[in-house]
Amino acid sequence: MTETTSSTETGTPVEKVRGALLRYRILAWITGLWLLLLVAELVLKYGFDVDALDFVPIVHGWVYFVYLILTIDLAIKVRWPLGKIILTCIAGTIPFLSFWFEHIRTKEVKAQYNL
Repeated sequence: MTETTSSTETGTPVEKVRGALLRYRILAWITGLWLLLLVAELVLKYGFDVDALDFVPIVHGWVYFVYLILTIDLAIKVRWPLGKIILTCIAGTIPFLSFWFEHIRTKEVKAQYNL
């Protein structure tokens, strides 16, 4: 078998891990950016009584929901322990943390599966 079709130590084909990692990385960044926009929306709303960005909480909520699904998809494929899954999921709720966790988890998965 070639590297693109061989199975990892978890039994998941490398291509599936690679795809899940890419999806996770994209959503981690999108979630982080929407979270920063949410912080700006809250500052505008409660600091300056401006409701110009009142759509942001709803969009961030849906983006975060997709982030959760894709994080769990990756976690199942690479068999993360429950604590790592929970911490990675929570990273989408704290400004800048999703960017840092994306970097750490990507480095771990790439090293573990030689991607």
